Amino acid sequence: MIEHIVLFQFQPDTSPEALSALLTGLRALKGKIPQILALSCGENFCDRAQGFTHGLVARFQDTSSLKAYQDHPAHQEVVQNLIKPIAVNILAMDYEIPEEG
Repeated sequence: MIEHIVLFQFQPDTSPEALSALLTGLRALKGKIPQILALSCGENFCDRAQGFTHGLVARFQDTSSLKAYQDHPAHQEVVQNLIKPIAVNILAMDYEIPEEG
C-alpha cells in the first residue's frame, strides 16, 4: 500500500469559497478515480503546521495506482483550476505501508 500525503499553504487573501471549492473538488476525486482506495482532506487546527493550512491523505494499492491518479484528468483539473491559482507552497510525500505478516 502507498500513502500519499500533501500539505497546502495558500495565499493569505484566499476566499473561504475558494477553499471550500477546493476541498469539495478533492473529495470528489474518490468517486472519479478508481485507483483511490481512501481519501481524506481538511483544514488544519493545530499550531504546529508551520503555515500549512490544509492537508490531504490518499491511499493506493501500489506505485502504478498512484501514478494513474496523478495523471488522471480529474486530478489534473483540480490541480490546475483549484490548487495552482491559490497555492503558495505545497509539500508532498509518499511512502509504502509495509504489509502485515
